[in-house]
Amino acid sequence: MEYRRLGPAGLKVSLLSFGSWVTFGPQLKGDLVLDCLAAARDAGVNFFDNAEAYAGGESERIMGQAFAEMGWPRHSYVVSTKLFWGLEEGVVNMKNTLNRKYLMHAIDGSLERFGLDFVDLLFCHRPDPETPIEETVWAMSDIVSSGKALYWGTSEWSADEIRAAWDVAERHHLHKPVMEQPQYNMLARRKVEREYARLYDDIGLGLTTWSPLASGLLSGKYIDGIPEGSRGALPGYEWLRKSLTNPESTSAMKDLKAVADGLDCTMSQLALAWCARNPRVSTVITGASRVEQVRENMEALDVLALLSDDVVARIDEITKPLAH
Repeated sequence: MEYRRLGPAGLKVSLLSFGSWVTFGPQLKGDLVLDCLAAARDAGVNFFDNAEAYAGGESERIMGQAFAEMGWPRHSYVVSTKLFWGLEEGVVNMKNTLNRKYLMHAIDGSLERFGLDFVDLLFCHRPDPETPIEETVWAMSDIVSSGKALYWGTSEWSADEIRAAWDVAERHHLHKPVMEQPQYNMLARRKVEREYARLYDDIGLGLTTWSPLASGLLSGKYIDGIPEGSRGALPGYEWLRKSLTNPESTSAMKDLKAVADGLDCTMSQLALAWCARNPRVSTVITGASRVEQVRENMEALDVLALLSDDVVARIDEITKPLAH
């Protein structure tokens, strides 16, 4: 496993990490969670990603219970959560916000569900146009100062919003945002490769990227339709099915499979290696619903060395027409 610094921070995270979005709760419970986390750790993963909103808070509880049951020393892993959506229905100030009141309540709720004294990384899960950015920056900095989080950052913020937050922190000598968590894969490139380009050198922005398989499309599992038990078949993911099975995407995935076959790897491994090839990426967050998937994903590191300029050019030729 390779370990990269998280942007300007001294903290190092595994190049491939393990996240709980979608899977923890609906697909992963009990011993299966323990087995998947253990397989990831055995491969050298030290960063585990989560969020308050995943499975309505249950994902944090499941992961925290697994950490405790496996007896991992707290210093041996890095764990994150993300705040914005809220869990309280019908309560003013506690949903879809980054105001100070919500953030102070929400971090305590997350820590209680995890059974931890602190999280290593705390993200603002989305920007909040209704809360002054100064208020959010002060609150996040105070959470770090309190020891309830070690570093803070953003997720799916624009470059202008990240820079504005950083400037507020710089001006008032507060804890600065050090990382962003954007979607990044062969089909979602604009933010990482273009919009954030100046932030890497200007403020040292680090990236913990999500959805490297484009919700499973780049795994090739949807080439012949929606398999039973897959993410595309889950209740509530009807919005995803159309994009997974449109003829243009299916044709491109068949061409991409030929590239993977030529490298003697799976499409998932090819997609993960492609993301990891970007030196601006601190860690690529993987997901899995089976231990076998965890092990397959981790082998993507072996594919990284096979991504020659010619191979990458062919991947671009296939995927760029569909990218955004």
